[in-house]
Amino acid sequence: MPKQKRHSGAKKRFKLTGSGKLLRRKAMQSHYLSKKSAKRKRSFRRDHEVAPADRSAVKRLLGGGK
Repeated sequence: MPKQKRHSGAKKRFKLTGSGKLLRRKAMQSHYLSKKSAKRKRSFRRDHEVAPADRSAVKRLLGGGK
């Protein structure tokens, strides 16, 4: 039986850390940056954790099907 492939869109957007956390980037950071505050733009730089409600779906896309 062939291997299950992971979702190629999800593997570009999410990262699984060594401790098992799922990290994501924030949205709304690509344009219209002049009206956004410096504090808001700084928070775009960091990776943020995926919400608990979405974790199982993201893990399934990344190949953690169980």
